Amino acid sequence: MPARKTRERILETSLALFNERGEPNVSTNHIAEELEISPGNLYYHFRSKEDIVEQLFAAHEMRLDEALTMPGERLPDLEDLWFQLHSVFECLWASRFLYRDLVDILSRHRRIRVRFGRLLRRARESVQRLLSGLALRGMVAASPREMEAATENVLLVTVFWLGYDAARRGQTEGASADLAAGVYQVMMLIAPLLAQPARNHLLALAAAYRR
Repeated sequence: MPARKTRERILETSLALFNERGEPNVSTNHIAEELEISPGNLYYHFRSKEDIVEQLFAAHEMRLDEALTMPGERLPDLEDLWFQLHSVFECLWASRFLYRDLVDILSRHRRIRVRFGRLLRRARESVQRLLSGLALRGMVAASPREMEAATENVLLVTVFWLGYDAARRGQTEGASADLAAGVYQVMMLIAPLLAQPARNHLLALAAAYRR
């Protein structure tokens, strides 16, 4: 089997196992066994499990960065807000092992910790640009301080939603998450900032995510 194909299979299998069992509970031996290859073959492609985790984070970072991209030729609107939230939560679910074990992973991976800090700053800037764009459209009825607090709360709920949802429902690592509820909660953080009729519009968009 071509080396590139084997490398891709290792990453795909590692991601599936990490998402299902939790990254701390999966060793390189588990990954090799799942792939039916020798540990030596795995180490030919990746020096360690940490190397695998870093590669998976890099792929997640690229996908999330794309989801955070705002339209550059016009001011953002409420549909952009809805689409970005939906896309971001899909990205988080695809790499959910990172967020369910976030504090532990960041404590053990210095390079991921640094890159995750940059990713958070990128996300904060994206939320700020979105809210500023809505303000320029005349849709916001909130002070700068209120908008800043809402930005932090949006990041807080988004980043820790998967861990919170798993804890409140008593789920195992691999159980499905209520992503719709996460999107809804973030929308409800933003709704009080908006003037009418923008608030009604956002509430109508959020209604599709209410369970």
